[in-house]
Amino acid sequence: MIRVEQTEDLDLFVKIAPLFYKDDRLYVQPLIDEEKKMIDDKHNPFYRYAKRALFIAYEDKKPVGRIAAIINKRHNEFHNDRVGFFGFFECVNDKDVASLLFEKAEQFLYENGLNVIRGPISPSMNDISGLLVKGFFQEPVFMMPYNRAYYIDLIEGYGFKKVKDLYAFYLTTANKPREKLLKLASYVQKKFGIELRHFSRKNFEEDVKTIHYLYCEAWKDNWGFVPPTYEEFRYGVEDFKTMVPEELVIFAYRDGKPCGFSAIVPDFNQALKSLGGKITPFNALKALYRLKKIDNYRLITLGVLPECRKMGVDLLLYIKSFEVVEKRGGRGGELSWTLEDNDAINKPILKMGAEHYKTYRIYEKGITPP
Repeated sequence: MIRVEQTEDLDLFVKIAPLFYKDDRLYVQPLIDEEKKMIDDKHNPFYRYAKRALFIAYEDKKPVGRIAAIINKRHNEFHNDRVGFFGFFECVNDKDVASLLFEKAEQFLYENGLNVIRGPISPSMNDISGLLVKGFFQEPVFMMPYNRAYYIDLIEGYGFKKVKDLYAFYLTTANKPREKLLKLASYVQKKFGIELRHFSRKNFEEDVKTIHYLYCEAWKDNWGFVPPTYEEFRYGVEDFKTMVPEELVIFAYRDGKPCGFSAIVPDFNQALKSLGGKITPFNALKALYRLKKIDNYRLITLGVLPECRKMGVDLLLYIKSFEVVEKRGGRGGELSWTLEDNDAINKPILKMGAEHYKTYRIYEKGITPP
């Protein structure tokens, strides 16, 4: 077992993940540079208020597991608790190896005064959250977790218990909104004077600030949510400036003020499959060809200010998002993720004809003093 300190070990921490999925046809390796950004405590603004420890387990000089222990100071201030997190967990199917990794993470968190360990969170709830526990039948959608099914036994075998499930839904463009919903959307749009517009690259900075404001206000009461600083949020969306078409981000306005937004991303995993986690001169043409063929999408976020939630703004955004994906020739998309007990969101999604097809689980346990 080593704690990652040196740059070459940081590279190894990121690059060993595919070793655990050699014969898994569904696995899609994330871009190595993007994973590095998430654990880069020198440049990622998240770590101005957080710190992490990275561990790699070895057996016969071969890496057999990895884990990150994460302290999010802003989480503990916002929620007034002493929770630490584990994330970036990968492991062979060996409970002893998994236990050793969890023990190392627990020890680090305990030494920093925390009494609960929760995860997998990589590295925050604003990034990649949860363990796949239902839906092992197709490739993961972009920026959603994927793991071996035996990880459930490794985590639960160590004493972790479910604290919250996250839902992912799927809606095909063949399942068009019912006429009743379209009429209702038209009615509420006129009644409350809701206007919709797309994101503008010409006003990139201002639009990002608007999204950040809406994101923080719309989610502030959600379980586990911690509003990211603007610097953290801006760092996370930088790549979207060139990757995501303008029409995929939609704003809702009332009386000239923003009241909600939705954001869709193409399922870039369709292009990343089998590229080894990086774009090189040798696979660039293949990646470009695949990018043009993407027909799957992900509704990555949709939020409405609390004071506007009974005006049908969410319905308007859902329908407009559907229309945009349909116009682009998409076959459908994933709506993810939502909290299992967020009926105000889950019920409208189901009414739109979506299917709850995947579940991700967040676990926690009390930290055992060493």
